[in-house]
Amino acid sequence: MSADEIRGRDLFTAEGYHLDPRTGTVELRYALTGPGVAPLRFTETVTLPVPETAPGEDALRRTHRVLELLLIAAGVSYYKVAAPARIALPHRLGAAARAFATAVYTKGMGEFAYRNELPHVLTVALTPPDGEPASVPSHALDLDLRPLSAVGGGKDSIVTLEALRDAGRDPVPFSVNPNGVIRAVNEASGLAALAARRKIDPLLFEVNQAGALNGHVPVTAVNSLIAVATAAFNGLGPVVMSNERSASDPNLVWHGVEINHQWSKGVEAEGLLRDALAEHAGLTNAYFSLLRRLSELHIARLYAATDRYDDVVTSCNRAFLLHNATARWCGDCPKCRFVFLAMAPSMNRDRLRRIFGTDLLADEAQIPGFLELLGVDAHKPWECVGEVEECVVALDLLRKSPEWQDEPVVKALADAVPGSAWRTASHSDVFTPGGPAFVPETYPRVGEQSRSNAPDSAATSAGGPSA
Repeated sequence: MSADEIRGRDLFTAEGYHLDPRTGTVELRYALTGPGVAPLRFTETVTLPVPETAPGEDALRRTHRVLELLLIAAGVSYYKVAAPARIALPHRLGAAARAFATAVYTKGMGEFAYRNELPHVLTVALTPPDGEPASVPSHALDLDLRPLSAVGGGKDSIVTLEALRDAGRDPVPFSVNPNGVIRAVNEASGLAALAARRKIDPLLFEVNQAGALNGHVPVTAVNSLIAVATAAFNGLGPVVMSNERSASDPNLVWHGVEINHQWSKGVEAEGLLRDALAEHAGLTNAYFSLLRRLSELHIARLYAATDRYDDVVTSCNRAFLLHNATARWCGDCPKCRFVFLAMAPSMNRDRLRRIFGTDLLADEAQIPGFLELLGVDAHKPWECVGEVEECVVALDLLRKSPEWQDEPVVKALADAVPGSAWRTASHSDVFTPGGPAFVPETYPRVGEQSRSNAPDSAATSAGGPSA
């Protein structure tokens, strides 16, 4: 099969799904079709953890409605094979569910569209069957139920997990396809975790090898719905994420549309998903990010308050793909550089070196990568990194720190940043919680009681500043 044959299909259909409640196995079915070619059909398998007690009728009904949304969101992995202009859906959708679904395939696929030069993806239309969906009774989620706390292995999810524990919430760590890194974090937490499994159809890898279109998809939207389905299926409380304020910051604007690598982690996606869950599944307050009002630097400061996870924490996607808990940081990617830069103002050098196994601010080969983070001669990298302003504030703290100011990379970066950047980067803005959030009133306001302004210099103790 040639690349032209693969890409010639002009209709993507999310055909349907099947749930086996005994095993928690969900089959999601998709098809790419077009004139004169045989259909390409895909089946993805998601396995939800099964509760000890079989879920009741109401729980199953809500789980099925969440899975209808998951069917749509998970389809992006197969839609991108040909990226046709038409998408057909099997279930009727209300306004909120339609808005969420459309945004997943347009804004969520923005980076894919940009990198493949496919502007039509930004305006692709989804067509569900005519008519309003069957109504679902509204279910005000019992916020006293144990929350499902998504764990990715990085500082953010660790801060959330500990904040929930400190608030007496008894969180359940959760992940999709956990590798050694995530399992090590769960073990360090001492909490019993739940996990779901997601298996991509092997045919997708075959067509990718044959020249199918490929690129970034909004995987957080997919994993979030797997988490909500798990919570509904297991009779648990809300799904609590750890997405920060800067996730909403776009990388660039293309064809008049903001393109954001982290769109499905941003506040817009969070609000759309919450509305869709309330309308389509009757679930209110089923999903929110506990750290939404915080900057990455602020979260790094909160992480620094304890060293419990220093031997297991990682945010490096390259090392994560190795499925090896001992290879935690590659030491040469935008994520490694950003997290190092974000943590440095709140930790002494020895502790940070122990966490990373190296000192990125002593390695002059890292300078070009750090300049990208600082917005010098490049747009923000296509990675889950913080805002340029945060990076400038972190560098400002380091260049004034007796411990860090003589590092060769710190010196070079401080010389390269234009004076206008120093004048506009506000320490107060970076370390003061702000912006919209959906955290219920009964949940903790993480970081709201910490000092609103940054410390005068980089933290001088191994534990970092209190939070």
